[in-house]
Amino acid sequence: MATYTLRRILQMIPLLLVISLIIYALTALQPGDPVDQLTLGNSQITPADIARLRAAYGLDQPIFLRYFYWLVQALHGDFGWSRSFSQPAFQYVFQNRLPNTLLLTVPALILALLVAVPLGIYSAVRQYSLPDYVLTFLSFLAFSTPVFWLGPMVLWLFAIYLPGITNGVISLPPGGLGSPDLDPTTASTWAIIADKIKYLILPLCVLAFREIAVILRFMRANMLEVLSQDYVRTARAKGLPGGVVVYKHALRNAIIPIITLLGLAIPGLFGGAVITETVFSWPGMGRVILEGLVNKDFNVVLAALTFIALLTLIFSLLADLAYAAVDPRIRYD
Repeated sequence: MATYTLRRILQMIPLLLVISLIIYALTALQPGDPVDQLTLGNSQITPADIARLRAAYGLDQPIFLRYFYWLVQALHGDFGWSRSFSQPAFQYVFQNRLPNTLLLTVPALILALLVAVPLGIYSAVRQYSLPDYVLTFLSFLAFSTPVFWLGPMVLWLFAIYLPGITNGVISLPPGGLGSPDLDPTTASTWAIIADKIKYLILPLCVLAFREIAVILRFMRANMLEVLSQDYVRTARAKGLPGGVVVYKHALRNAIIPIITLLGLAIPGLFGGAVITETVFSWPGMGRVILEGLVNKDFNVVLAALTFIALLTLIFSLLADLAYAAVDPRIRYD
């Protein structure tokens, strides 16, 4: 196991370099650059001024040379300066935005697991029943509902329609991270937590909606496969209660593939949060990526995307290790 882990970590280094090169190239090749953003609408700036600015930003050099300089700085923990936020890109992304994204994505994943796993088991045990058909319909509905449509519809429902007919009794904040009139220096801890939860409910539910459908379908399929195995039929033939057969003998093997799914779902939530955070004005990493692309603040974009790539590789490794830990048939030695 130790040899396998070390080999995987060593393999992650060149893979991360290739991913960072692709991210840098795709970011640099998009139309426009920081100089275009700075000189936009300024009629007094001359071509000579633009050339000097491009030289100052290093934009007059070939893209591979620019990537090499950026990579050397990044290896020393310097991801450049953020023009939009006037501070180091690394500090802004990881100190100001990452905690907010974790506050949104971790509860969303926990909610998805708490809802999807029991429903997946229930749907598999009652295959081809009315509840199974209903859950199948709802899961495919969640699959086919894009977040950029669901988010505004949820905002309209809870911020406009319901408050309008209930005189504000049923109302949730349409966006933001907390009430601006709540002073954290004087408010109690419980008041601050309750205020955060109130702002968290809508984006959390939207972000978890699709994950619930994905995990539910995987859980149902895995459970059906396990329930058809000989050892499960033997357990039933011995007269064991249905609950014991399902939750003691079948569940452990059925949930193993979910571990692999979770390993990729966690970094995937960071990517999926781009639209959710934008719709609900949630100041997280997803929103900062979009703001960085719009403002041509590429240092922030590169820092955030490189972190998500690293996160994907780490959780992929952890998923493989956990897979071997819970399944005795798998050996990496």
